[in-house]
Amino acid sequence: MFSRISDGLRRFMYGRNGVDTLSWVLMIASVIVNFLVSLTGIAVLTFFSYFLMIYALFRVFSRNLERRQAENLRFTQFFSRLKGRKSYRYFSCPGCKTKVRVPKGKGKIRITCPSCREAFVKKT
Repeated sequence: MFSRISDGLRRFMYGRNGVDTLSWVLMIASVIVNFLVSLTGIAVLTFFSYFLMIYALFRVFSRNLERRQAENLRFTQFFSRLKGRKSYRYFSCPGCKTKVRVPKGKGKIRITCPSCREAFVKKT
């Protein structure tokens, strides 16, 4: 019985965005705002809480994958900059096909593969 329900849910979600980082943040923000409404009694915040939850659910069930992924990418890049995390680019070594991670925004740099020691130049 549970496998039928699981299969049906999987078929329903096929081709949809699903839960991503931005959706999680929107849902958590909605719960926090709803909690603040219960503490303060400010009714206007209730509508804001509902808006956040409805938008999160809209993102989860959306079939426009390209647009939702672009929104999530912008969101994660924005917050990674605020946290001070570096963003990286990944290149494959032409000699051994090992993935090499280098920091973004350094211009043209010479990369040396850690496994085969082959050097190659790429633009970050």
